[in-house]
Amino acid sequence: MAEQEHVRVVVVGSGFGGLGAAVRLRREGITDFVVLERADSVGGTWRDNSYPGCACDVPSHLYSFAFAPHPDWPRTFSGQEHIRAYLEHVTDVFHLRPHLRFNSEVKKMTWDGEKLRWEIETSGGRLSADVVVSATGPLSDPRTPDIPGLDSFPGEVFHSARWNHDYDLRGKRVAMVGTGASAIQIVPSIQPQVERLTLFQRTPPWVMPRADRAISGAERALHRALPFTTRARRGLLWGIRELQVQAFTKHPDELGFVEQLAKRNMARAIKDPALRARLTPDYRIGCKRILLSNTYYPALARPNVDVVTSGLSEVRGSTVVAADGTEAEVDAIVFGTGFHVTDMPIADRVVGAEGKTLAEAWSGGMEALRGASAAGFPNWMTVIGPNTGLGNSSMILMIESQLNYMADFLRQLDVLGGRAALDARPGAVHAWNRRVQERMKRTVWNTGGCTSWYLDANGRNTTIWPGTTTEFRRATRRVDLAEYDVVRPSVSPSADGSAEQNAPAEKATSAKMGPKKEVSA
Repeated sequence: MAEQEHVRVVVVGSGFGGLGAAVRLRREGITDFVVLERADSVGGTWRDNSYPGCACDVPSHLYSFAFAPHPDWPRTFSGQEHIRAYLEHVTDVFHLRPHLRFNSEVKKMTWDGEKLRWEIETSGGRLSADVVVSATGPLSDPRTPDIPGLDSFPGEVFHSARWNHDYDLRGKRVAMVGTGASAIQIVPSIQPQVERLTLFQRTPPWVMPRADRAISGAERALHRALPFTTRARRGLLWGIRELQVQAFTKHPDELGFVEQLAKRNMARAIKDPALRARLTPDYRIGCKRILLSNTYYPALARPNVDVVTSGLSEVRGSTVVAADGTEAEVDAIVFGTGFHVTDMPIADRVVGAEGKTLAEAWSGGMEALRGASAAGFPNWMTVIGPNTGLGNSSMILMIESQLNYMADFLRQLDVLGGRAALDARPGAVHAWNRRVQERMKRTVWNTGGCTSWYLDANGRNTTIWPGTTTEFRRATRRVDLAEYDVVRPSVSPSADGSAEQNAPAEKATSAKMGPKKEVSA
């Protein structure tokens, strides 16, 4: 029997978070790692979401790694195909392919307290690792509501993140369920093709104009010739968004002016006062993610589109029924109903030091020290973890900050020497989370009067970071060992190969760590 593979680090997922982690590991001189990917190619959510009109709502030069600037973005807001091509490019430029394990979905990860390592079972076999970096991302597992009668629907049904490209929508009657970021891109893309489009809207979004344009050849040539111009463009885009943060986090009332701009944007395309009323939100702008589109409202004004201001509640044969009783005959149902964000399926597959799954540990709500480390899960880190999301800027900035933290985490293990693991102290995790939640109370996401996917089943905002990306970068620049327990093996091999009992399982901070400190967010 072949010996089970053991590596120093396992990275789970090959989207921006996973590939970024892989690049950072190589830059730190660590090559003993693998990247587990359940699909057959890299890209994460930008591989899975290939629906018509799929594009990013963050400017291209900001939605790319600082260590891999791209001078040849074709548009100011890039489409899915260009972002996926960029990730393939990063994979090749940084020689990541030898580390990739495709078709290797994680089935279970279990912490072995004696060997101080993670035992990992995947669809492609078993392996073990000293450290796990989970970069599965919150937008990876689609959420489809449980609709009575859906199983008996005779037509086509699929989620926006699992688009069926073999099904031709031309001339079909289509129900679009949801009005989030995916739906406002899908609706104008398919509206000209379909016979009739029925949009089920539980809550209308705030929609602002999308300042998208082609980037000229001269601009791209300048960025290639003078790389500092690419960095300057990224820096300007970043700075503008940093200045916006206070309105979202401290002074939501200041967003009233932005609401007026959004209403004017709607009025330009929607001339029918009754339809405008149905499309006007009753919550503060920013409470849900502000969406960008120049084509969504014009599409809704077309004669072959019906806007139902109620959620889908039942399916009777080919008839879809809204909660308000509205009925429509359709040939296909497309769900744009989001993802498992606050109840990520990977959490059911991670078993920590006390035999509990991460989902059980997070039953009262997700929380992790500096968005990375969960108490009771030694040497396990997450990228885009709890309270690391953004409402107005690029998640790549947050990913890069978490990669700084990951790199220092591994350095600290090297400094400790021998076989050791770091386990976040429950008190440190709770203190961090308490500060985050206290700051969250006055943000627009908590006070804006909406229900969003930012909130978990308990009504707590466990997804968004209530500050600037600069603050988060400072908070994750270094690992503070006072916030961790050092775990040593209880049993280790002696020189002659027999088992030798150590002192009681050491789980204490070293003298170098200094006093236990209050955690600040």
